[in-house]
Amino acid sequence: MENISRKKFLKTVGSVVVGGSIAGVSGFVIKENLWKNGLVPASVKDMDTTGDENFVSPYKQIASFATVGNIEAFEQYGGRLYIATANTISITDDYGKPTLHFTVKEGIIRDMAVGEDGIYLLRPYSIEVYSFAGKLVREWKACSEHADYCSFALAENFVFVTDKDNKNICKYTSEGDFVKFIESPNRFVIPSLTYGIAYAGGKLYCSNSGRHQVEIYTLDGEYTGKFGSPGGNPGAFCGCCNPVHLTYTPSGEIITSEKGNPRISCYGGDGTFRSILLNNKTLGGGTAAYEAKVAGDKIFVAGKNLLTIYAYDSQLAAAGACNDCNAKCGLKTV
Repeated sequence: MENISRKKFLKTVGSVVVGGSIAGVSGFVIKENLWKNGLVPASVKDMDTTGDENFVSPYKQIASFATVGNIEAFEQYGGRLYIATANTISITDDYGKPTLHFTVKEGIIRDMAVGEDGIYLLRPYSIEVYSFAGKLVREWKACSEHADYCSFALAENFVFVTDKDNKNICKYTSEGDFVKFIESPNRFVIPSLTYGIAYAGGKLYCSNSGRHQVEIYTLDGEYTGKFGSPGGNPGAFCGCCNPVHLTYTPSGEIITSEKGNPRISCYGGDGTFRSILLNNKTLGGGTAAYEAKVAGDKIFVAGKNLLTIYAYDSQLAAAGACNDCNAKCGLKTV
């Protein structure tokens, strides 16, 4: 390995060294840049700190389609895709064929959820509910000053919202009446907009991304446990703040999505790690987290202005981690 001058190192990693720490660049990006510039020996280059260098995804891409503008949020519900781009909501079939689109209020969209009573949009400091025909039915403002809402979940006539600035979960009725704040006994550490929440099997799952964990709560807000730890290996969460997004399967598995070295993984409802489903290479690269939704044996994945559909493939699964998993989950539907 050649000696690296300070000037060449800074040029390579594209960052600033302050007090011995590198600001704003993940270890994964630094490692990649060093490799490309020949500054890491082959013996180190061949080591994969993510632990999935021989990864085979149990899913194959079967379709994809582009949207007009970047996807701000999306949902899969009742055999339809609901896609938010800028100030427009588009409703399509599972392969992107449009059935309806309508405009919504201008402004930042943080998340989307769909229930029997309509389409919910999350803004940084408010929530809007639209009918399936595109009419604004109701809206309400955040119950806290200086709120910065990040993600939300619908659960049995309630709406649960994560608030990045106040570091708590806000519980509302589906009509918009405030119920309570839910605080973490471990203290939520949320360095960025990486504060996902999902409802599955009667439980709430919330990302405590600065601690590289997912916390579990009852619908009443009682803390019941956590899972996850820092690290790049399968079953751990790497980087400064992961996981970013949470979703679920109809049979109660929890699906996590990470940034930095993007990958989508599956956990049992009790937090037991099952397997990586899609890794960086399968997803198409980059460093941003991909948002995912699950329906049957399909995974719908959004990145920038592209929505990609993956389907479970039993032959691929036989060569990968799913082959060693004995869980009877909906992801294995063939």
